[in-house]
Amino acid sequence: MKNKFLTANTTLLFCLAVLGLVLQGCHGENNKPVEEARKYVIPDSLLRTLTIDTVQTRQLVNTISFTGIVDVNQDNQVNIFPLVSGNARDIKVQLGDHVTAGQILGTVTSSEMANYSNSLVVAQTNLAATKRQLQAAQDLFKSGLASSLDVTTAQTNYDQAVAQLEMAQRILKINGSNTNGEWVIKAPTSGFIVQKNITNGTSIRTDNGTALFTISDLKNVWVWANVYESNISNIHMGDDVSVTTLSYPGKVFKGKVDKMLNALDPTTKVMKVRVVIPNESYELKPQMFASILIANPENRQALCVSSKALIYDNSRYYVLVYNGHGDASITPVEVLNTLGDRTYIKSGIKEGDLIIATAAILIYGELNS
Repeated sequence: MKNKFLTANTTLLFCLAVLGLVLQGCHGENNKPVEEARKYVIPDSLLRTLTIDTVQTRQLVNTISFTGIVDVNQDNQVNIFPLVSGNARDIKVQLGDHVTAGQILGTVTSSEMANYSNSLVVAQTNLAATKRQLQAAQDLFKSGLASSLDVTTAQTNYDQAVAQLEMAQRILKINGSNTNGEWVIKAPTSGFIVQKNITNGTSIRTDNGTALFTISDLKNVWVWANVYESNISNIHMGDDVSVTTLSYPGKVFKGKVDKMLNALDPTTKVMKVRVVIPNESYELKPQMFASILIANPENRQALCVSSKALIYDNSRYYVLVYNGHGDASITPVEVLNTLGDRTYIKSGIKEGDLIIATAAILIYGELNS
């Protein structure tokens, strides 16, 4: 009986010991600290390709945006007006063609040119006749058969014939020196045909004030900005200007304010401001629509970073401050203004901070994941 009691107690103690170990194990697992999430570290392979920008203090430049249109530089264009009346034929060029100085653009069959040619022939024959009369008068005067008055009259007639011939030659030269009754239209300068108001068969009159052709070299162009009344005080002669177009969305054309028309258009209520843009590659075409940013420097300083460093998310702007050894931190900033590739910051960073200026969105995503 005693052995059975001891056996039962031993079994009970063993079960209690096992239960205690299980409970202790469970309690130990609950008290084990949770491993912290590993922070993203920029890999060395990516780090070598990054551009790190330094926050600098610069003069704050305010920008104002306008719409506008590209136009030819009217100081570098030539209008070709009709010199004679007639009918156009054999027009050789079209709108937009490039022409060189002296190139034939077309011809005009003209009765006026025929009259100029006829006047030249008449002047030539009259000169020959008066020359013979002068020689005859001089010979008769030497023989005593003519008076000095006869010689003077013959000399006067000859001089007038010379003057008439010279006038006929000049008139014909002004009109192209063509003796076949045609006015040959030639390009007076090299450039592009930017206006064309003539086709084959067009009847031409000299009292028509419309140019037949307009030629411009387009090596520099004008851009007209539409400035509303509220912004007139912010525009100054010589202000720096950035121009973009739909055709070249990633390219910025630089220029300066060249002229301000100090009067508002009565229809649109805007003031026209002219910007001169170099156009050596002929990328800007007349009548292109343009977006215009005019820079207006202010008398105060502001922090400045690369525009590529900015990240816009959740209705806020952020930058990535680089702390070294592959460590970067997301920092919210308040933007004052953006001018091309530079952005002015009001708060959030300080001068001398290192900012990641390339692949910022990629690293931002990794830091947020």
